[in-house]
Amino acid sequence: MKRALLIGLALLAAAGFAALGIWQVQRLAWKQDLIARVDARIHAAPAPVPPPAGWSGLGTQAFEYRRVRARGVFEHDRETLVQAVTERGAGFWVVTPLRTGQGIVLVNRGFVPGDRRSASTRTAGQVSGTVTVIGLMRASEPAGGFLRSNDPAADRWYSRDVAAIARTRGLGPVAPFFVDADASPNPGGYPLGGLTVVRFRNSHLVYALTWFALALLSAEAAALAWRSPVRR
Repeated sequence: MKRALLIGLALLAAAGFAALGIWQVQRLAWKQDLIARVDARIHAAPAPVPPPAGWSGLGTQAFEYRRVRARGVFEHDRETLVQAVTERGAGFWVVTPLRTGQGIVLVNRGFVPGDRRSASTRTAGQVSGTVTVIGLMRASEPAGGFLRSNDPAADRWYSRDVAAIARTRGLGPVAPFFVDADASPNPGGYPLGGLTVVRFRNSHLVYALTWFALALLSAEAAALAWRSPVRR
C-alpha cells in the first residue's frame, strides 16, 4: 500500500513538472516573438504619432517601442523632472509637453545630471519654435518607482506617469503614452536622449530544462519504487 502511494505521488509530481516545462517552452516562444517584434519596431522608419481618435484603443503590446515622429512646439515652462538612474549615473529625465496639431504628447527629451536640474543651467537646450521629435512610444508608468511613490504635491517624481503629470501641470487631455526621444543632439548637449533601455529577460529555456529534469527524476523515482521488492 505504501509503495503504491509512493509510486502515485512520484508519477503525479512527474506529470506536474512536465506540464510546467511545457508551459515554459510556450513562454519561450512567446518571448522570442516579442523580442523579434520589438527589434523590428525600433529599427523601422519613424511613423507619425497615432492621432487622438485612436488613442483610446491603443494596447500596450501594440505600440510599445514603436518608432514615431511628432512635430510641434515644446512647452518648457511645464516640464517635469523624473528621477532616474542611467548608464550616465543618477539624475533626471526631462519630460516636456509637445503641443502638436493633433494634441499634446509628453516627450521624455532625455537625461540631465543633478547639476543640470534647473532649466537655467541648460537654456541652450530649451529650443523654441516648431521642432520634430523622433523616438520610441512608451507606456505610461503609473504610481511610481520601486518602493517609492510619486508625490505630485511636492513635485517629486519617480516614474513617468502620464496622467498624473498631465493633471499636475494642468495640460488637459494628453496622449496616453509618452515618447522617448532618440539620440539627436540638443543644443548645449542637454537633455541627452537615446538612452532607452530595450532589454527583455529571457530565462525560459533554463526554467524549462529545470522542470523537465525534475520530471525525469520523479519518473525515475516511481520506476525504482516499482522495481523494489515488497518487504513483509
